[in-house]
Amino acid sequence: MTRRRRVGVLGLARSGRAAAMLALSRGEHVFASDAGDSIEMRTAADEIRALGGEAETGGHSVAKLAACDVIVVSPGIPPDAEVLRDEQVRAVPRISELEYGFQALTSPVLAVTGTNGKSTTTALAAHLLRAAEYDAPAAGNIGVALSEVALRPKKPDWIVVEASSFQLADIDTFAPSIGVVTNLSPDHLDRYESVAAYYADKANLFRNATPSSRWVLNGEDTAVRALPGGAPGERREFRVSTPLAAGLSGGFVRDGVLVLRDEEREEPLLAASALPLFGEHNRANALAAAVAASVAGAGPASIRRGLGTFQGLEHRLEVVADRDDVLWINDSKATNIASTIVALRSMTRPTVLLLGGRHKGEAYTALLEALRGRVRAVIAYGEAATIVEADLRDHLPIERVTGGFDAVVERAASLALPGDVVLLSPACASYDMFRDYEDRGRAFRTRVAALVEKAHG
Repeated sequence: MTRRRRVGVLGLARSGRAAAMLALSRGEHVFASDAGDSIEMRTAADEIRALGGEAETGGHSVAKLAACDVIVVSPGIPPDAEVLRDEQVRAVPRISELEYGFQALTSPVLAVTGTNGKSTTTALAAHLLRAAEYDAPAAGNIGVALSEVALRPKKPDWIVVEASSFQLADIDTFAPSIGVVTNLSPDHLDRYESVAAYYADKANLFRNATPSSRWVLNGEDTAVRALPGGAPGERREFRVSTPLAAGLSGGFVRDGVLVLRDEEREEPLLAASALPLFGEHNRANALAAAVAASVAGAGPASIRRGLGTFQGLEHRLEVVADRDDVLWINDSKATNIASTIVALRSMTRPTVLLLGGRHKGEAYTALLEALRGRVRAVIAYGEAATIVEADLRDHLPIERVTGGFDAVVERAASLALPGDVVLLSPACASYDMFRDYEDRGRAFRTRVAALVEKAHG
């Protein structure tokens, strides 16, 4: 009798749970482990046990993980986690949940990576393909876990996957039919020893490239253009501020209109001002998604229709209230300096900026150019508050707020004047106060709604 492969799963949030369920459906023995002990984790562990697997919460049994044939790592587990540094565990082959789900798929994959904009581009590419009547779920770091898609009885036409650097770090066979790189800038320096190491994990997108691979690259980002190296496959570019070179296929902006070019044929899509997305940076995201969807088979008419109906994502420049001439914007997904710079450059009104959370290693002085002339006051909070204050206090008004997140939002309300924007764009991770950036964004939205209701009750 053939021995069942023993699959270890690290992490019992959405991705880890999905990987465990996929492994069980394939007849593999599962040992799932999470250091957390929330209700969500315990519920997932109970589900796995009910289906014949093993699961634990509140810590890791190193000996059991070391006995596995492979360990599937959820994207929320940092590469420097103590359990992964254990000598016994390090001896076990390790793959990301992205890789494990991919191994069970037969549908083609359109993968999106980059530092910023990848969630919006992923969601928009999936939306454009659905507008063209393809079955195209968004998966990975957005939507559902890739392992969950692999469990579906009906094979999708395309799967649009947001791929983080942590997921790409532990791939083996992952090979998207279409790959998109939105942009590159320093990030996760709390987890990576250098920017080069971070970029190296992103470059794994091209690791299994073939001549039939197709790549959609930010032509205005030098680091993005260099990232594939000599990887085979057809390359297309998208550009917002500069012309697309003659003879090159891709997307660009001409006279304020988004345009697709396939070889020598050009197709105007719609005016950039007609995009229902907040912020000029979304022109780049829209072009990246449009070019990728076109390569996947969507026609210009459906792309045009999809661009005009996409409503954006929660927690990414999401307007949550507009009362008493104060605009409240939830940009909780801005977990790094570059993303906050993008948000600030989209502001056209005096801004009260909420900045803080768990520090990720970047200097906040990098924000100064974007802050000047836009930000009237900064509220520093969370674990990073003292660092934020030290970096910025000589340059603009800054106030450090201690206590809970409610106090942060209430202080912002007291500082905001008619005509202002209150912008939550933290440039930090959320883990000092919240489970993730979504939890932080929901807390912001809830507290703002309560303040507005109180003021107008």
